[in-house]
Amino acid sequence: MALDEIQIGGLGASRKRVEDARFIRGKGNYIDDFKLPGMLHMETLRAPIAHARITSLDTSKAWMTPGVHLVVTGEMAAQHNLAWMPTLSYDTQAVLVTDKVRFQGQEIACVVADDPYIAKDACEAITVEYDPLPPIVNPQQALAPGAPIIRDDKAGQTNNICYTWEVGDKENTERVFADPNLQIVSQDIYYPRTHACPIECNAIISDYNSATGKLTIYLTTQAPHIIRTAVALVAELPEHMIRVIAPDLGGGFGNKVPVYPSYVIAILASILLTRPVKWIEDKTGNLISSSFARDIYFHCDAAIRKDGKIQAVRIHADTDNGGFFSDAQPTKFKIGLFHSIFGCYDIPYGYMTAQGHYTNKAPGGVAYRCSFRITESMLFQERFMQTCAYEIGMDQAEFRRVNFVREFPHRTTFGFLLDSGDYDKCLDLGLEKIDYYGFLERQKQARSQGRLLGIGISTMSEPLGAGNSREYDIIGIKMFDSAELRVHPSGKAVLKIGSKTQGQGHETTFAQIVTHELGIPADDILVQHGDTDNTPFGMGTYASRSTPTAGAATAMVSRKVRAKAKKLAAHLLEVSEEDVEWELGRFYVRSAPNRGVTIQDCAFAAYTNMPDGLEPGLENNAYYDPPNMTWPFDVYITTVEVDPDTGEWDVLKFIGVDDCGVRINPMIVEAQLHGGLAEAFAMAYHQMITFDSQGNCIGANYMDYMIPTAWETPHFELYEVVTPSPHHPIGCKGIGECGCVGGPAAFVNAVVDAIAHLGVRNIDMPCLSSRVWEAMHYKHDVPGTPPLPGT
Repeated sequence: MALDEIQIGGLGASRKRVEDARFIRGKGNYIDDFKLPGMLHMETLRAPIAHARITSLDTSKAWMTPGVHLVVTGEMAAQHNLAWMPTLSYDTQAVLVTDKVRFQGQEIACVVADDPYIAKDACEAITVEYDPLPPIVNPQQALAPGAPIIRDDKAGQTNNICYTWEVGDKENTERVFADPNLQIVSQDIYYPRTHACPIECNAIISDYNSATGKLTIYLTTQAPHIIRTAVALVAELPEHMIRVIAPDLGGGFGNKVPVYPSYVIAILASILLTRPVKWIEDKTGNLISSSFARDIYFHCDAAIRKDGKIQAVRIHADTDNGGFFSDAQPTKFKIGLFHSIFGCYDIPYGYMTAQGHYTNKAPGGVAYRCSFRITESMLFQERFMQTCAYEIGMDQAEFRRVNFVREFPHRTTFGFLLDSGDYDKCLDLGLEKIDYYGFLERQKQARSQGRLLGIGISTMSEPLGAGNSREYDIIGIKMFDSAELRVHPSGKAVLKIGSKTQGQGHETTFAQIVTHELGIPADDILVQHGDTDNTPFGMGTYASRSTPTAGAATAMVSRKVRAKAKKLAAHLLEVSEEDVEWELGRFYVRSAPNRGVTIQDCAFAAYTNMPDGLEPGLENNAYYDPPNMTWPFDVYITTVEVDPDTGEWDVLKFIGVDDCGVRINPMIVEAQLHGGLAEAFAMAYHQMITFDSQGNCIGANYMDYMIPTAWETPHFELYEVVTPSPHHPIGCKGIGECGCVGGPAAFVNAVVDAIAHLGVRNIDMPCLSSRVWEAMHYKHDVPGTPPLPGT
C-alpha cells in the first residue's frame, strides 16, 4: 500500500522547519561565531564625504599602534594588482581609493590587528586630507551641462552614463500612439533606495594555509560557488584550492550576492600574514556602502481605447547606479528583468528605453528581495494601472480585468513567455474577501462625513527561476542549478544542493521533494548546502530561483535514483523491470500488487545484493537548466483610512491571493509571504534611504532608517489558487519575493485612492504622513526624489 505522503512529510505537508531547532535555541552558526586559532581582525576606514580627491593619506600612526599587523591602502592593493576589481555588470570598482572618493562610505584603507577594537582605533589614527568635488545625487544632476565626470578613471568616459538599453517594437508603438481615437495617459514615479538590513551584516574570515596553499573563506553569502569563481579570477588563485563555506546567513535578500571590497582586502591580508583574518561589517557601514535596491525613475505613456483596453505602452526608466555599475543581473539585460512590466496584461505593442547613471552614491542596484528589478517594474505597473483607471473613468478592478491575459502560454509585449495562470479567479477571490463593492459604498458614505477611506489593488505576475541558460548568465556563467542525492544502505539519505538557504527553509522543503519522489520520510533526509567542497556547483539563492531550479534538480535526481532502484526491485522480486510498478515508497509486481519491496529494501540491496552488471550504490546527481521561468500570479488588496488632519494612515484590512503553483510546504509559503508583505508595508509606510545635497546618506542608522516592528505591521489574510507550472517537474513556481514585489503598490494605491477625488495621482514612497498631508492640502502630487528638500 502506498504511503500517506502528508504523514511522512512529502508534498503539501506543513512540516515544521527543521532549521528552527537550532535557531530558537540560539544555536545558529554565523560568521562572527567562528573563532580560529591565531585569528586577526580587520576594520575598514570609510570616506566621510561623497566626492573628493585625496590629497594626502598618512598611515604612520596606525602602523605604530600596538597590536597592529597590517595597514592596507589603495597604493598597496595596487602593488598586488588589486586596486580595482571587475563588477558583475562588466564595469570596474575601486577596492580601496587610489584617486578620488566616489561615494560617502567608500573604503579608504583597512587595518588588521589583534582584536577589532585595536583595528578600529588604528583606523581613526589614519589622517586623510580631501579636496572636495561637487556631489551628484540623481540622474538629472548627472546629465546637467558641466557636471563633473564621476568615472574619469575610465578611458573615453565623457559623461555620467553607464549604459543605455532598449526593447520592444518602436515603430508599431509609435503608430498606435498616433491614433487620435485613443486616450493617452502619462505618469512619472520615483522608487527610492531601500536596503536589506540583514541581522548579520557582510562578514568574512579568510584563512590561507601557506603549507597546503589552500584558501578557506568563511563568508556570509547567498552564492558561494560564484564567489569562489570570482575570487579565483580576481586574485588569480587556482579555483580548486579555494573553499567557500557559507554558514547561517542571518538574512541576505540580495545584499549578500556581490563581492565587496573588504572581502578582497581580508583575503589579501590573510595571504600576506598567513593567518586567519576576520572582518565583520557594522550596521552603518552596511547601510551606506553595501548593495542597495531600487533608486529608479519611471515615465510611462499608455494609449487606451474607450472600453479600457490598452493598445500600447511607451516606457522610459532612468536608474541611479551610484559610483560603479555593479548590478548583479543577467548579462544581456542591462536593467535586469524590468521589461517583465505589464506581463500579466495583454497589450499588443510596447517600447521601452532605459539609461543608467553614475552618481556619488554607493553602487548596487538589484538587491533586497527582488528578481532583477522586477519589484520596481511591478510598483510602476500597478501604480500606473490605477492612474489609467482614474483618467479614463473606469473602476480600477474592472480596468485590470479588461486587460488580463487569459490564454496560456502567452508571449508578453516585451518577449517573455507566461506559463500558466487563472487571473480572473484570483481577482474574484480577492474582491470577495475584501468585500470590494461593499467597501466602495462605505467609502462614499465616509467621504460625506469627512472621513477618507481608500482601497488599493495590485495584480501582478513575475518571472522567477532564471535561466534558461540560453539567455541568462552572470559573468558568463550560465544560470542553472544542481543537486546530488545519496541513499545509504539503511534507506536514510543525504541531499546536497547547489543553492544556499538564507532562511527560506531549504533543509525542510527540499527534503519534502525527495519524499514526494521516493517515499523516504522527510525526517530521514539530511539537506546540505553552502560548502563549495561538498556541494555541486550552483548559481546561488536570489530572485526566488531556488525552487524553480534547484528544487527541480532535486526532483530530477530523485527520479534518477528511483530508476536505478527499480532495477534493484526487479532483481529482488525476480521479475523483469517491465513488470515492476511504483507507488509512493514501494515497488510491486504489476500482476501481484501484494508482492513488493520498499525503497529502503532497494537501498540495502544496492550495497549488499546487486544484480550482475549493475554498479553498487544508490546515488546520482542532476543539473537542471530550466526551459522557461515560472510565473506566479498574485492579487493584493488593502483598505486604509487617512487622517485628514495629520496625513497619518492606518491599514484596515489586507487580502492576499497567491498562485505559486504546487505548494511544497503551505506553512512555509505563508511565512515567505508574510515576510515579503511586511517588507512591502515598510517601504510604503516609512522605511527610507535618501541623500542631502552634499551626498550625505540619510538613513545610515536605525534611528533614521525605520524598520517597522510587529506593532506597526498589519495583519495579512492570505488565500490560494493553484495552477501548476506545466514545465516544472512538480508544478511549482517561485514565491519568496511575491509579497515584497507586489505589495508596495497595493498600500500606495490605497492611500492615493483615499484622496484621489482631490486630484492627487501620486505620492512617491514612502507615504510619510507629511507627504500625504501636503498632497491633501495643496491638492498636488508629492515627489520623493533626492536631494532631501532644504538641504
